[in-house]
Formats: sequence, C-alpha cells, structure tokens
Amino acid sequence: MYTATVPPLRRTLTNLIAVLGKGLAHAEAQGFDPAVLVTSRLYPDMFPLARQVQIASDLARRGVARLAGLEAPPLADSETSFPELIDRLQRSIDYLDGFSADQIDGSEEREITVPIGRGETITMAGWPFLSMFVLPNVYFHATTTYAILRHNGVVLGKRDFLGES
Repeated sequence: MYTATVPPLRRTLTNLIAVLGKGLAHAEAQGFDPAVLVTSRLYPDMFPLARQVQIASDLARRGVARLAGLEAPPLADSETSFPELIDRLQRSIDYLDGFSADQIDGSEEREITVPIGRGETITMAGWPFLSMFVLPNVYFHATTTYAILRHNGVVLGKRDFLGES
C-alpha cells in the first residue's frame, strides 16, 4: 500500500510544483500579473487554479494520513501567489515523506470514513479509498491545474504533467 500511495502522490505534487513554476515564468515573460493565472478557472462554476492546488494538496496529505490511521493537520487555504502555492505543495511533500511503509502497509482493509460535505460521510476499505477516491481526485485536480495554465497559453506538455522518469 505504501508503494501504491506515497511515491505516486509525491511525484504528482512534485510535478505540479514544476508546472506552477512554468506558469509563473510565463506570466513574468509576458509581463502580466501572475495573480491572473492563480485566479483563473476553466469555467465559471469551477474552482480557480489556487483552489485546485489546495485540494490536490489536501487530498494527498489526508489520504496518506487516513491510511496510516491518523488525521493530517489542516493547512490554511490562504495562498494567493505561485510562490505560496509552491510552498504549500512542498510542505505537503515533506509531510508525505514523514510516513514509513510500516505505517501504510496492511491498510488495504482498514475502514476509512471521509467527510464528503454537508455533514455527510462515506466509509470504505483502504484499497478502494486509495484507488477509487484519493488517487483519482488528486489526478483530477492536478490535471485541472495543468489545463487552466495550458488554456492560458503556458507552454506545457505531457512530460510536464508526468515528470521525467
């Protein structure tokens, strides 16, 4: 479970840092306020880039913590710049790095209850929690961040999202 959890989440957050760095560099090269990208969204009813990054960060940290039988400490959702978002992702990576295989392995059947809004929760075993909730959600929000930047002219490719091998 550790191998299926921490390394892919760590890589995704690391790659997201690089993607955000390209977004900042693009804004600076084009001579516009980077906050324009940080507050951009793909569609009016979707979250802006900053919130996409915050959610990816939260899902990764909370997912790993819950598999270990813990709760991740909250992070304030106060980031308004690329450097602040990059710092948040780095703090999330550092948090993931604090877990050992002994804490995560064997959590396939651990019952995990997750709040899903409006006072509602869902409960599932560890493996479905990871494979059908945590990973797809982190990838969704990382992909949406990438798409917002790409839509706004940042030169990005699949290798930026996947990272170098």
